[in-house]
Amino acid sequence: MKLQFIDWIIVAVSLMICFLPALFFGKRAGRNTSEFFVSGRSVPWWLAGLSMVATTFSSDTPNLVTDIVRRNGVAGNWVWWAFVLTGVATVFFYARLWRRSEVMTDLEFYEIRYSGKAASVVRGFRSVYLGLFFNCVIMASVNLAACKIANVLFGLPRWQTLLFVGLLNVAFAAHSGLWGVLVIDMIQFFLKMTAVIAAAYFAVKHIGGLGVLVEKLSAPMPGPDGKTMLNYLNFLPDFTSNWDLALAVFIMPIAVQWWATWYPGAEPGGGSYIAQRMLASKSEKDSLGAVLFFNIAHYVLRPWPWILVGLCSLLVYPNLTDIQAAFPDLDPRLLGHDIAYPAMLKFLPVGFIGLMVGGLIAANSSTILTHMNWGASYLVHDFYRRFIRRDASEHHYVWAGRCTTVGLFLASSGMVYLLDTAKDSFDIILQIGAGTGLLYLLRWFWWRINAWCEVVAMISSFGISVVLLLLKKHGESDLSTHHALLITIGVTTVCWLLTAFLGPQTDREKLISFYRKVRPFGPGWRPIREAAGLSESAASTGENIPMALLGWFAGCVAIWSSLFTVGSFLYGRMLQAGLLLGVFLASGIALIYVTQKLWNK
Repeated sequence: MKLQFIDWIIVAVSLMICFLPALFFGKRAGRNTSEFFVSGRSVPWWLAGLSMVATTFSSDTPNLVTDIVRRNGVAGNWVWWAFVLTGVATVFFYARLWRRSEVMTDLEFYEIRYSGKAASVVRGFRSVYLGLFFNCVIMASVNLAACKIANVLFGLPRWQTLLFVGLLNVAFAAHSGLWGVLVIDMIQFFLKMTAVIAAAYFAVKHIGGLGVLVEKLSAPMPGPDGKTMLNYLNFLPDFTSNWDLALAVFIMPIAVQWWATWYPGAEPGGGSYIAQRMLASKSEKDSLGAVLFFNIAHYVLRPWPWILVGLCSLLVYPNLTDIQAAFPDLDPRLLGHDIAYPAMLKFLPVGFIGLMVGGLIAANSSTILTHMNWGASYLVHDFYRRFIRRDASEHHYVWAGRCTTVGLFLASSGMVYLLDTAKDSFDIILQIGAGTGLLYLLRWFWWRINAWCEVVAMISSFGISVVLLLLKKHGESDLSTHHALLITIGVTTVCWLLTAFLGPQTDREKLISFYRKVRPFGPGWRPIREAAGLSESAASTGENIPMALLGWFAGCVAIWSSLFTVGSFLYGRMLQAGLLLGVFLASGIALIYVTQKLWNK
């Protein structure tokens, strides 16, 4: 693909608009680690929410959705749509608790919730496990997508793409801290949305319009394996003729995956950079509003432009060989269904190509910048400052954060060469976090969960996942992804539950201190509440559990119904769209009512 002069001008202007404002935050970020990692806890809800959305809108997300659509149809997206349950639960049950904890990172939580050496062990271990290993896997999957896009569009090898995005992202992440990341995210969100909507418009126009798309894909068609028949447009999988697929993409995510697995951006109970934004919010109200806005924008505003491009690619490139033929210089090692998204960008006209390139760079940067800052916060605040050097100046720790930022990018760049496709990376991350989700939900509401539960859950989940992945890779096992997920979840859950009852209990004074500070509600803290000399009504002032449950239900229904209302309108199914719109309006009114009740307290 050749960019014209006007395209390069648009790319340059886009990058200047996105990145120049961040330069003004370097001095503020350098004051102390609170400014560098949590923006001085003064972020308004709308900025925190926009940053969450922009972070999850990475360069690999359009590729991942295209991969899912081509393999399993639109219904295949339930593997991540099911996380609506997790996200909305965080809004109504966990956002306030995180903000009350007043920790700088979610790992600092362990030493206010647990006691003894076990608390230090789990904090130190997770700071390296998540901040280095897990974080680098995520950044590698994002940069793998950037490499694929650059190879399709410009024929660039991996190392050249990594060099470019590395120089850009490392410089700004190290200089501007979280304030700069937030401002860059805000601007990039609007740029990226404009670019992907343009990509969807011209993709649909190329194949003859939405009517042609719906007509050609309405009837069942063979899937990528040549055997499975798929109705690519359906919102739900076929439960009668394709039970195994329905189990994998719908039943498992809705029944088990949302609460049982840990995935960045959709952590049960909140965590990682979602927790970082909640902790950076200026009030409990702002933390609630930020997470609610994030979930609405994440699941409703963004998916359909990606889905439309994925559906159009089925008509333009029915098989992977068609993509290879259209791009003969494409590196065969990068060929996969996820590469169909950048392959469809060849139909963009002059000017819009530059906008898309600028948008893709923005998409890559918003995610990488966040993950470098988040990972550095773990490695510096929760590992280096906590265990290696505890008495240095704030200036020293800020510089340690900047140096760590560079190291994280270099480590993640090496991992790019170990991954194949966006969907494979998604499955690996889900598998490694399987079985830990319920623990992260209950640790706020059940006093008996201790630090060793966390250690056992991590070791069990990681160990079983690695064994199953190696067996599958070497042909010793033909377990499907969802069956392997169930095995990991079952074994891990049993292991940490046994540890909760049989392992060493958390010190009673630590539990009382945590309870007084965070004020979790429910019967799971009754012994601690009694030991603290508090009544449940006094401890839970301001909490309304029935109202929170109503908000959770209404929020999930509102998000899903609005998502499918948009899809039905695009398909031209007006009766279905009208019914779904009615459901959305009813649930939306209930959601507004609940949030006003809760926000006013």
